[in-house]
Amino acid sequence: MYAEKLKEILAGREEVALLDVREQGVHYRGHPFFACSLPLSRLETMVDDLVPRRSAPLVLLDGGKEGLAGKAQARLRELGYTDVSILQGGCDAWRASGGELFSGVNVPSKAFGEFVEHQYETPRIPPEQLNEYVKSGRKLVILDSRPFEEYHRMNIPGGIDAPGAELAWRVHDLAPDPDTLVVVNCAGRTRSIIGCQSLRNAGIPNPVVALKDGTMGWELAGFEVERGSTRVAAPPSEAGRKRARAVAGRVAQRFAVKFVSSSRVRDWQSDQTRTLYLLDVRSREEFEAKRIVGSRYAPGGQLVQATDEYIGVRSSRVVLVDPERVRSVMTASWLNQMGWEDVFVLEPEGGDGFAGWPTESGPRMKPVLGLIAWETTPEVEGATILDLSRACASVRATSLGRGGQYVHVSTKRNASCQTQLL
Repeated sequence: MYAEKLKEILAGREEVALLDVREQGVHYRGHPFFACSLPLSRLETMVDDLVPRRSAPLVLLDGGKEGLAGKAQARLRELGYTDVSILQGGCDAWRASGGELFSGVNVPSKAFGEFVEHQYETPRIPPEQLNEYVKSGRKLVILDSRPFEEYHRMNIPGGIDAPGAELAWRVHDLAPDPDTLVVVNCAGRTRSIIGCQSLRNAGIPNPVVALKDGTMGWELAGFEVERGSTRVAAPPSEAGRKRARAVAGRVAQRFAVKFVSSSRVRDWQSDQTRTLYLLDVRSREEFEAKRIVGSRYAPGGQLVQATDEYIGVRSSRVVLVDPERVRSVMTASWLNQMGWEDVFVLEPEGGDGFAGWPTESGPRMKPVLGLIAWETTPEVEGATILDLSRACASVRATSLGRGGQYVHVSTKRNASCQTQLL
């Protein structure tokens, strides 16, 4: 496929996945705007989540001279993908055709964040002003809109973790007085802007501002950060839940959020002509406690921040799961504004919202395509790993049990061995 044809496809409404198969560090130096990173070295571990439908149209690219796209095309066809093209000449040809290359990570989402700040005139304050507010004793709450792992590494002193879409769900108990200033921060800019504007769009009575340049700006201004904090916004009280549902209702109406029944989604799951993403936008704890079989964890704030990491196929169907319909509505409102046309909030059914659905719990096992069944030899009594390693180019001990006496040896296509002492 040539660059001009790809431009036509990207300007239309057909499904397509534009995948950069170079390593992420190279991808970040420059790529077409809508390209998603799918490094050849991690292809089998990433592609099923990024492109779940095997017949979806894929266009692969590399720099233009490495030959990586050809190798990825062959591998994807082995894995069952049936419509795999290559952008001839890769990024070099794209640039030569007048196409622009963008550097950095999550480019579409970050560009959208800048648009939001300009369009809504989202208010922000510099670190120095926040520091003065804290010293003066002004009534305020600092809400960190990043996932807990990022927050735990470093945060603004006194900040409480309330990632992304959780803000509109949990803020009402954290700032019950209308005169409490709500300050939203992230590591830099985008999630601060989106988080702040989410609360403003929700119409909470409090003044809400974004912290300019987040924790990075705070440190650059010479202020200390906290490390290892564990303050997490608690689930809302019943009164907080009612307020959250009310603001979500207003947001849904304002931004034309679409809802879909479970029966319709089940029909979509069997539709081989369209790609479907079933994304659970709740907290990880809720997701691992109980979720729809086949759904994927995609916390609302991160989904908006990094759409290219969760949704690889443009113009696909996206269904958001949250039985409370608050985090899903807030997330859908932003995806709608980003130009995703087929985004839906799943209507909950039954007491917990999952009636009629097969459910599961526990950490989700990430799908890895192309694994080859292990061929296991008979048990060899008294054998040691050292004995068996002499017959193999490499040995991997995958599990050592207590007091074991037997060793299983399994061979893979690459002639390496896996040993397991039972």
